[in-house]
Amino acid sequence: MSVKTLTVRCAVLTAALIIGSAVISPAYADTRFYHRPPPPPTPSTQGASGQGNSTGTSIAAGVQFDLRHNGSGSTATPVVSTDPSWTPPLCWMQPKYTAEQYKQLVQQELQNTQNASGGSVQVVGARQNFHEGEKGAWWYRTYDVDQLTSGSTSPQQVAQCATLPTMVWVKAAAPAPPRAISPEVLSGMAYKAMKLPAAPVQLSPPAANQIVNFSTYAKFSAPLNRVWVTAGFNDLGVNISATTVATPVALRIDAGTPDADPRTCTYRLTQTPSGYQADTSQAACNITYRRSSGQSTYPL
Repeated sequence: MSVKTLTVRCAVLTAALIIGSAVISPAYADTRFYHRPPPPPTPSTQGASGQGNSTGTSIAAGVQFDLRHNGSGSTATPVVSTDPSWTPPLCWMQPKYTAEQYKQLVQQELQNTQNASGGSVQVVGARQNFHEGEKGAWWYRTYDVDQLTSGSTSPQQVAQCATLPTMVWVKAAAPAPPRAISPEVLSGMAYKAMKLPAAPVQLSPPAANQIVNFSTYAKFSAPLNRVWVTAGFNDLGVNISATTVATPVALRIDAGTPDADPRTCTYRLTQTPSGYQADTSQAACNITYRRSSGQSTYPL
């Protein structure tokens, strides 16, 4: 099968600041196609997703991730979708066994059952059609086990997954089953694995010493680079991958009080050879506080 790839451009980076200590809020992302994908993953930098068993209801996903270009460090935050109704894929269908592998698995499980019972339980299913000698694969309903056990999934999501067959035989060159693993599914997994770096914002005057009636300037102390995660699946004739890319676009500052003029400013970032930069000293919009915060702080 030919290799299929999908690269999704996904991010608009924002920042929120607090006078006294600068912090970055969770960044958000929208989904768009990006025309120049980053380098594909290499086996030495990939990691498998999920854990589980081989019962057909919750099995290890077998998806590999390239996290070399992901955000890292204690200040990196998960990407947050601007669409509250969107969630990463919880389940999908993917090839798991050849006919011969599946027969061996079933026979071993039946034998284990018989041995555990001391022979008192009769082996059933010995005449099951394993499709031996045929080209194709057994596809299994597969879950993102981490998401399934996180407590964040709704009963409706679980119920939708239950409509998929536990397993199904698919002949070689036949159409894939419904909700089959695809670049779109993989892009959602890569999105879920992505972390965004904190924007290196410096304020002038410093956050701990803001001055009434004096413009507040912001700039990056170092370039901010895009990040990306690649998810891939390559097994039993299915070779696909997807890369989700987060590109810094804008810096938005909110004064956190109506006693400022203006209340908010948004700055497009400037792309340089070393990354994306921000410097608001020459911008037409800069926040100016008109009233002291007294002994408290404004949530800038």
